[in-house]
Amino acid sequence: MTQDRRNARMGEIWILGATGRIGRTVTAKLAARDADIVLVGRDGDRLRKTAADAGAPDAKVLISDSVEHMAAEIGSRRPAVVVNTLGDYARTATTLARACMPGGHYVDLAADLDALPRLLGLHGEAVEAASTLVTGAGFGVLATEAVVAELCRDRPAPVQVRVDALGSVAMAAGVVGEAFAAAMVDMVTSGGRRYQDGHLVRTRLGADLRNHTLPDGQTAKSAGAPSGELLAAQGASGARNVVVTTGLAPTSRIVRALLPAFAALLSIPRMRRLAVRQLARTAVKEAPRPRTHSWGHADITWPDGTHREGWLRAGDGMDYTADVLTETASRLARGEAPAGAYTPAAAFGPGLATAAGGTFILDQ
Repeated sequence: MTQDRRNARMGEIWILGATGRIGRTVTAKLAARDADIVLVGRDGDRLRKTAADAGAPDAKVLISDSVEHMAAEIGSRRPAVVVNTLGDYARTATTLARACMPGGHYVDLAADLDALPRLLGLHGEAVEAASTLVTGAGFGVLATEAVVAELCRDRPAPVQVRVDALGSVAMAAGVVGEAFAAAMVDMVTSGGRRYQDGHLVRTRLGADLRNHTLPDGQTAKSAGAPSGELLAAQGASGARNVVVTTGLAPTSRIVRALLPAFAALLSIPRMRRLAVRQLARTAVKEAPRPRTHSWGHADITWPDGTHREGWLRAGDGMDYTADVLTETASRLARGEAPAGAYTPAAAFGPGLATAAGGTFILDQ
């Protein structure tokens, strides 16, 4: 083990975007674990208020208004772990992850098919640098990946995997915000994806509509979308055929019928920018989460005809995401994962999902 890697375990955990919803919660949870945290963002007053609200008024803050400046500071000051909650991970992740190397570690919340492959593509660099990079450390990705990994433990590769991500999130009053708005618009324009005979192929957004009766008796709908759960489920299982659905995809018959026209319109750069701006400003009313639990689900079939199904139960999807991120950052700071670039269950095993507060419900 290199000196850089030993030092990284003893250093600071930087939280980028610390004043956002997830950033504030992770700050409080890491402060409760007596972690040496540094809050990073644009507004010094808000950063200091976040630290005080988290019970860590003496926590250091770093004011930075660009990813490039953050990367330069990371490279200079060498934190142990960088927690990226900034969003726009296809643009921010590789720059910030590379700044952590050598010896430092990185984790983000990416859950899309643009960002995940880019971060995972740094695996060789991370191994050489004795750094661990983890992407998708939230309800999105881990909730389904962990079920697949648990069901496939000590078994050959299955022929078919289907996963369903069914988050349930309480809404805080405010506006949609640019990061989420951009993600929703890009989902419409890019269409769906699946693995078919080992190849990643395009499908129609909203395909594979599912009506679920959940283990607690409640119901939910989901449909196909270009989600990072797809890559994680394929990696955890080795299956050549993988389908993913999510509760975030449109399930209304009328909306699904209109999606091709929407996609064509929003593929025009000027219309995309306009749509993102308008959606970002949309007011959101405070509302309780629609269901008691969030669920990750996997349905798996093997070549011999064996079939297994399983669920991961969690609470509010955003709260669970903060718990996953906190647990991942803490483990990275202790040097508990191998060097390289990974999705969360690939780095730490499916037990990460239960350590963060989830519960497996698996058939026998």
